[in-house]
Amino acid sequence: MKKKVLSIALLTAMSIPAFATEFITIGTGGVTGTYYPTGGAICRMMNKNRKETGIRCSVESTGGSVYNVNTINQNELDFGIAQSDTVYQAYHGEGKFKGKAITGLRSVIAIYPELLALVVRKSSHIKKITDIKGKKINVDIPGSGTRMTTDIVLKAFGIKHSDLALANELKSSEGPTMLKDNKIDGYFGVFGHPTANIKDASNSVDINIVPIQGKPIDALVKKYPYYAKGVISKTFYKGVTHDIPSIGVKAVLVTKDTVSEKIVYELTKTILDNFEAFKKLHPAYKTITKKSLLDGLSIPQDKGAIRAFKEAGITKD
Repeated sequence: MKKKVLSIALLTAMSIPAFATEFITIGTGGVTGTYYPTGGAICRMMNKNRKETGIRCSVESTGGSVYNVNTINQNELDFGIAQSDTVYQAYHGEGKFKGKAITGLRSVIAIYPELLALVVRKSSHIKKITDIKGKKINVDIPGSGTRMTTDIVLKAFGIKHSDLALANELKSSEGPTMLKDNKIDGYFGVFGHPTANIKDASNSVDINIVPIQGKPIDALVKKYPYYAKGVISKTFYKGVTHDIPSIGVKAVLVTKDTVSEKIVYELTKTILDNFEAFKKLHPAYKTITKKSLLDGLSIPQDKGAIRAFKEAGITKD
């Protein structure tokens, strides 16, 4: 009798499906950058809810934007963080992805801005971007992301390199030293803020960060869907007394259309439901809002993410 009862219990247990855990991985960047802790923050929130969602999240340090997009396309990552301009080029088969469009790529959220900063010596008397005419400015190296954005912005304001006393072409990482040594009046750089680069400059000399705004910027945001407006907080850098409006790319969380809509929905909902706690996890999130998570999405958004935003009552317009 005992054997019969045991057999029935065993058969009954075997007939009940076990609760399956789904594993997802988020590709980020180097461990010292902002992408890695961002991915880690998202995974921690997901893992707190894994009993309810059945999803376990892990973060992976990677080579950054291009690597993440390519690896998602190869189905070796479920999600990844990438610059909005890289995402746009990948989807449309432009730039580094020329002839290799990844049309299955989908955006989830635009996390935080990587904004263009024009850092100048206070003694330069550069108050607005057109004041750089006749000044010594570092515009960054040809081919860099900073240089591409800088040249687009300068063209929008009708400023040529020949209008400058000197158009220096060194990396923005050299900017603080050149500023300190009085070799330049200012330099451009695209950063996730706050950044050690500008903190270094502000600790060496009295600096200002010049607002980059106006009708030319409004036109750029309409023309290039991967650009978005943002604000560099006055609390980030010594000597900066006002919030600084600017333009830049967004750090975007992306996935592929083959990833379960349910998984994308649960991840997006988790971020939205815990947004205030999420904002406190890194200084780069200081100026973001739930609505800004939709700004700078340069490719179609995943259906799961759309559903989560719709349920939360958040729309772009």
